[in-house]
Amino acid sequence: MAVVAMWKCDRDNTMFDDKKQADAYDKMLELAEQFTALLESQVAGIDEKAAEAFGLLLANNKEQVAMACKGKPEVLAEILNPASVTDIAEAKAAG
Repeated sequence: MAVVAMWKCDRDNTMFDDKKQADAYDKMLELAEQFTALLESQVAGIDEKAAEAFGLLLANNKEQVAMACKGKPEVLAEILNPASVTDIAEAKAAG
C-alpha cells in the first residue's frame, strides 16, 4: 500500500496533491474573502451569495483586475461572460 501526501484547504476542505497548489488556492480564497467583505461594507443590501460570487470572480481574475487598474480596462473583456457565474460552487470551480 502506497502513501500519498495530500494537502487540504481548511477554508473549504478542497484537497490537493501539491502543496504549492494548495497554498495558491488558499491565498485566492483569502483574497476573495477580502473582496467580499469590501463589497458587503460598501454596497448596502447586497446579497451575501452575490457578494461572495463576485469576490471569487475578482480573486480568480486578479491579474486582469490589476492590469485594468493600471490603465488597461479593456482586459476585463476577457472575463466578461453573458452567462455570468451566480453559483458559488461554479465560481470556485472556475479558479
